[in-house]
Amino acid sequence: MRLAVIDGRATLLTTEGRLDVESASDGRFPAEVTGLYDRWAQFRAWAADYPAAPATDALPAPDTLGPVSPRPAQILAVGLNYVDHAAESGFAVPEAPIVFTKFASSITGPFGPLTLTGDSVDWEVEMVAVIGIGGRDIAAADAFDHIAGFTVGQDYSDRDVQFLGAPAQFSLGKSFPGFAPLGPVLVSPDEMPSPEQTVLECTVDGELMQSAPLSDLIFSVPDLIARLSAVVTLMPGDLIFTGTPPGVGFGMSPRRYLRRGEKVRASISGIGAIEQVCV
Repeated sequence: MRLAVIDGRATLLTTEGRLDVESASDGRFPAEVTGLYDRWAQFRAWAADYPAAPATDALPAPDTLGPVSPRPAQILAVGLNYVDHAAESGFAVPEAPIVFTKFASSITGPFGPLTLTGDSVDWEVEMVAVIGIGGRDIAAADAFDHIAGFTVGQDYSDRDVQFLGAPAQFSLGKSFPGFAPLGPVLVSPDEMPSPEQTVLECTVDGELMQSAPLSDLIFSVPDLIARLSAVVTLMPGDLIFTGTPPGVGFGMSPRRYLRRGEKVRASISGIGAIEQVCV
């Protein structure tokens, strides 16, 4: 399944073209994507009759695409989940996931402006898991049954705000408006390449900053689902930012942050790419 939000309406991208969910289901399922997550098991069974379009198919116009989960109950984000990113950040490899949250007001669509909040705004491409069927104490072996799909996200960070005081203010520094763009589509787990072939990349004005396969994660997606759900009741539509590879501006010497006019492009194999222009 490949699902997009086009002009605010949930739309399947199929081999036969775009399929408006509400219209095609004769009103059985809502047009608003948040309502789909509340009935994900039924929706997934219905959508199985419509083969997904290839990842190489052209997407709708960027200004028509919205975030694939605009109002999650919870956003859980994992820090330092790639060995080399932990090293460049000056931290030891964690023995357990380092978890923080981004606030939902930071969510925006996959394309558009990024308003810089200062001179230390940094990029962090991440694969984001969207929960379809919630629960507690989910076994790692069952994790993919609970995931609606994956999308591309940026965990933009104002490093001055993030590291103001002790302990650090991770959630505040990463939650300014527009600091959580999502998209361009939601891709079900069965349509994703293998972790070794799922490559995350981020460029700034065409310069490659980050590139690593998903297989480099310290804590895999099923492991994260199991560990997080042992504490938190996961809910339909929740977002899990799974971590960023090395190559962020904070880890460079000298440090390198975003400047007005620069274009940031984040992409993941099998899903697509999102872009923001810094203003």
